[in-house]
Amino acid sequence: MTKLAEDPPEVRAAAQAAVDTPRGVGSIASYFTEVPLPATGTWSTPGKGGAQADIVLTAPQDNMPLLFIEVDNCHETAEELADKLEKYARFFRRKVKDTDGRERPMWRTRWHAPTDRPGDQPYPPVLLVFNRIGERNPNRTAPRLMELTRHLWQGERQRGGYHLYDNKIPIVVVGLNNLRKHGPAGPVFGPFGRDYSQTLLEAIGNPRLDAAHAREAAENRARQEEYQAQVRRAAQEQAAKQEAEREARRPVCTGCGARFTNDRWAAVHATD
Repeated sequence: MTKLAEDPPEVRAAAQAAVDTPRGVGSIASYFTEVPLPATGTWSTPGKGGAQADIVLTAPQDNMPLLFIEVDNCHETAEELADKLEKYARFFRRKVKDTDGRERPMWRTRWHAPTDRPGDQPYPPVLLVFNRIGERNPNRTAPRLMELTRHLWQGERQRGGYHLYDNKIPIVVVGLNNLRKHGPAGPVFGPFGRDYSQTLLEAIGNPRLDAAHAREAAENRARQEEYQAQVRRAAQEQAAKQEAEREARRPVCTGCGARFTNDRWAAVHATD
């Protein structure tokens, strides 16, 4: 603290800005840079036709099992970015034999991602971060890129109003300035195919499908509770009917006309 107090104002301001920056995802160990994504060849000696991810993020502790990040300094055209995303798709489709002899997508032999999302198994998401240094305007590049890559990310609409994205790539764009200002918890991420911004976890997910599953689960619980209530009512009605039939059979004393008590009735049965 003493050293910080002696630093120039601009240094103290930078330190305070670092403290005030919104919390990110994972730790420094969660990030890997310049990672080859071989469409041919091996991990160590990739062949032609593959891509190289700027950053790969794995932070399951923050609900981010796997995220590929591409940083564009606004020098590349939409066509060049689309070509790189095609290479991503080629890599995601590639299958190899794993150590157990079974064939799996190559990316799954190195990274883990959930496989228990019912009805929807997309490829890992790709986040495009635009750092506005070059002459190209990301506000024009992103819409053009969205059209060029529609076949890579567009899902199939279902009756419930949601989409399924089997073998599709969730592609999300964000500006570096907004990312710095709001962090991944801010609604500044634009998923291709949606005309509104979301938080990062919402953008790479399928919230409408999750909502549909939640509604279905709630309806199933309601049906189960109603069924259990019907069973209880039926049991109560059966018990009441049996009790009424038993009371109708209860003997009556010929002398005083009073119905037998349970003990007297049991004694009568015991002695006949």
